[in-house]
Amino acid sequence: MCASALALAGCLSDVGGNAGTGDVVAMQSTSATTTPPKLTHSEKISAQSDIIQGLIARRSVLPEGSPYSQVATAVLAANSRSAESELRAAQLRARAASKNWLPQIGPNISLTSLGSVVANLVVEQVLFDNGRKKGEREFAVADVEVAAVALASDTNNRVRTGLDLYISAVEAREKLALASKSEKDISHFEWVMQQRVQGGVSDSSDLHVLRQKLLEIRASKSAAAETASTAIAELNAMAIGDLGNVKGTARIPVSAGLAQPLSVTQAEAEKIRAIAAAKVDRAGQLPGLSASGNVGEDSTFGLRIGSENLLGLGTGDRLKAIEATSEAAGRRVAQANEDANRKLRKFEGEIASKERQAAEAARLTAQAKQNLDLFQAQYDGGQRQVMDVVGVYETFARQQENEVSLKYEAIRLRVAMAELLGVLADGSAI
Repeated sequence: MCASALALAGCLSDVGGNAGTGDVVAMQSTSATTTPPKLTHSEKISAQSDIIQGLIARRSVLPEGSPYSQVATAVLAANSRSAESELRAAQLRARAASKNWLPQIGPNISLTSLGSVVANLVVEQVLFDNGRKKGEREFAVADVEVAAVALASDTNNRVRTGLDLYISAVEAREKLALASKSEKDISHFEWVMQQRVQGGVSDSSDLHVLRQKLLEIRASKSAAAETASTAIAELNAMAIGDLGNVKGTARIPVSAGLAQPLSVTQAEAEKIRAIAAAKVDRAGQLPGLSASGNVGEDSTFGLRIGSENLLGLGTGDRLKAIEATSEAAGRRVAQANEDANRKLRKFEGEIASKERQAAEAARLTAQAKQNLDLFQAQYDGGQRQVMDVVGVYETFARQQENEVSLKYEAIRLRVAMAELLGVLADGSAI
């Protein structure tokens, strides 16, 4: 009976869209001398999926050997990759679904009125199901694609988190160096003023002002040191090894046309899955044909026509609702594409603005340094007071700090844009 059901399934599988095309092709042996290695089911899905191949083809924009690359490598080495477990589960479900066109066999044990136990083997083979089995296979494959996109998003998000921490640490270190230089210079001015006050040349109020400025600088210095140490400690907690000795920055060459945003890729994968689910739902509303039989005592065999849901006056509306599901999925892809393009345009504008402001701040810093040198020369010549030089020095210090802040804001925006595009890590490595 099992052999007959298999033969009948092979003859009628094309009728209901339940053919195991990939399995049939795999069973056809070639007469070649060297046989290529047989691919696993997961490898077949990856090779045939445009979405997964697109994910694999992505390349990281982080310059090789740069501090960013070192941070990304260390962070990914300690990644628990919970999304990988979801992908593995989806791959197993897809492999199980790829065999859903085969007959289903199971025991049937019942207790008769005479108190005896009757055990039979039930065999059932779907002959025609309006494409339900095919839809289940398509849904399982699409589920793998959705899980693959989720894994890529999770990996890129982790790299961005690590880079944000590293950038915060580097920025805080640079501000710490500026604060240390300011402390040293203002301390010199404070010493000069103290000598002038002791000699009766200047008023003590100027000395108090300088000491207050010195306290503020020391507070900023302590805050910068704490920010740097906290960021490095948090970064080390999510990475392999100590990243405290990694220093420096690099330019991240990212642009809007580099890759398709991961949010759009995810929407496309979910659309394919939604369409497959709609096929399964639609098939469940219509009657199908199956062959079944009992093997054992009182063996029987027969055909059955039926459906999961009884036909009624609402069947037509239910079918229309299922069709609307596919349309809604397509609209979600369009909306995701629109949102991603809007974010990319925003990133481009903000990056250009911050980099322009950083360049302008650098010019203003250079101009402030020239003014400081001029005032210092005039002070040495007896033409300026100490507080005049201190005022110009404060302007110079503020310009330096503003330049640093703008520079790292632009870097953070580039990292965020790269995460949106999913190019913070090599797709093949993911």
